[in-house]
Amino acid sequence: MLTKSTFEFLDLLTKNNNRDWFTENKKSFETENNLAKAFFTEVFTDLEKIDSLEKMQVFRIYRDVRFSKDKLPYKNHFSVGFSRTKPMLRGGMYLHIENEASFVGGGFWAPNNEDLLRFRKELELDASDLRKIIADATFKKMFGTLEGEELKTAPKNFDKTHPDIDLIRKKQFLLTRKFTNKDVLSPNFKEEVLATFAAMRPFFNYMSDVLTTDLNGESLY
Repeated sequence: MLTKSTFEFLDLLTKNNNRDWFTENKKSFETENNLAKAFFTEVFTDLEKIDSLEKMQVFRIYRDVRFSKDKLPYKNHFSVGFSRTKPMLRGGMYLHIENEASFVGGGFWAPNNEDLLRFRKELELDASDLRKIIADATFKKMFGTLEGEELKTAPKNFDKTHPDIDLIRKKQFLLTRKFTNKDVLSPNFKEEVLATFAAMRPFFNYMSDVLTTDLNGESLY
């Protein structure tokens, strides 16, 4: 389990986001960072029992500020990503621990041009399977709706009056479920995280099927 001290440290870091403070509190950071890593590893181990994963990536606390206007040196959260085994299984999963802003996320954050075009062509042909998934009661309870950046109009060579243009113009396909600090500190938080990832599976299965076949349904592998 994560503890209240995790959020206490992150709150102090948010208020003192500078190198001097961080250096003075390095031991506290290491304690909380190790606790977060241990929790992430437990999630990874249990997630492997219900999915095929390629890797786990625990993200560093240090921000890359080279090309950012925001020069604060540290993130105010702990986070981890889980990648499914390619090429047959697609989609990434993400767990974010932040003071009153924790969430479980997943989907397709930055699909390459080839994959994005394949998605759009599939939706242009028939979006009924995806519509059914995002209209499911469990999906709506967990995630609300399909999120992500989208174009203001139709992509090039797509009809802007197409009935499924709201899906076709998406550039990202993302799912998010938010958690309060109280949720994160509850004894069953890990189970809720795993249940959330499990609820993504119909969406991942659909997207994996699309990306591993051509428009005729023939396997690419």
